[in-house]
Amino acid sequence: MGVGVGIGAGVGVGVGVLLNKKEMVKMGKTITVSDETFELIKDQLKEGEQIDVAELDDLIGKKFFFRTVTYHLTGKVEKRIGKFLELSKAAWIADSGRFMDAIKSGKLNEVEPVGQAWVNLESVTDFFPWNHKLPKDQK
Repeated sequence: MGVGVGIGAGVGVGVGVLLNKKEMVKMGKTITVSDETFELIKDQLKEGEQIDVAELDDLIGKKFFFRTVTYHLTGKVEKRIGKFLELSKAAWIADSGRFMDAIKSGKLNEVEPVGQAWVNLESVTDFFPWNHKLPKDQK
């Protein structure tokens, strides 16, 4: 296992993770893992990922935590139908717990997986990239 540190302009340290010849930028240590381990953790390696959204269709294929005026949902956006987004692997989040912890670590207190769902964009107050596995177990 090799370790490298890169220093940028000012006082910045970058960290990078090398996984089976795949390198992630913006990280400074190099860790080599097996293909099996990579498959287990790959969904969790997107912390800090920036999503460029210029139009609603840019949401398609990505996972989000949605907050509406009355409820919260997680899910993967499959398509947009007018003012609705179709979600797969959706879950109603009855209790997100501490919000920052939910977004940062994926830890949720109370979850009701529902499968397929549609969310009305006119009821959405905000939404956040969900860089974790979508919850599939009721708790």
